[in-house]
Amino acid sequence: MKSADVLADAFSRVQETVHEAVRGLTVDQLATRLDDKANTVAWLVWHLTRVQDDHVSEIAETEQVWTEQGWYDRFELPFSAAATGYGHRTKDVAAVRVSPKLLLGYHDAVHERTVDFVRGLRDPDLDIVVDEAWTPPVTLGVRLVSVISDDLQHAGQAAFIRGVLRRR
Repeated sequence: MKSADVLADAFSRVQETVHEAVRGLTVDQLATRLDDKANTVAWLVWHLTRVQDDHVSEIAETEQVWTEQGWYDRFELPFSAAATGYGHRTKDVAAVRVSPKLLLGYHDAVHERTVDFVRGLRDPDLDIVVDEAWTPPVTLGVRLVSVISDDLQHAGQAAFIRGVLRRR
C-alpha cells in the first residue's frame, strides 16, 4: 500500500464517522448543546470540514470548495468566507444551524476534493515543506496527518453528542 492510499483511507474514515454522527438527526438535534457552552454536532462537522477544506486547498494551491462551489452562500452563516471556527465563541457555535443534507453535502464535496488530491501524491511529495513558521518546518505529510487527527477528534465528539441525544 502506498502512502497516498493510507491517507485516502484515513480521510474516508473521517467521512464515514461524520455520516454516522449526522445521519437521522434533525436540524434541532444538530444544533442541540449538552450544556450552554458545549459545541453542537452541526458546528463540529462544519468546523472540521472547514479546516480540512482550508488546509488542503492551501497545500493543493486551489480555491476552497467553500467558496468555489457556493457552499458559503448556501450556509448563510454570519461569518466571513474565511472563517473556519478557530476562536469561535458560544454565540458563533449557536449560529451554525443547518440541515443534515447541507452539512453532509459540503463535507462530501470537500472529501472528494481531498481524496482526489491525496491520491495524486507520491511518497517523496510528503517531505515537501509547506509551512516554515514552525520548528521544525511542517511537511506536507505532517500537515495531512494533522488534519486527519483533528478531523477524527471532532468527528468523535460529534458521534458522542449524537449518542447522548439518541438516548434522551
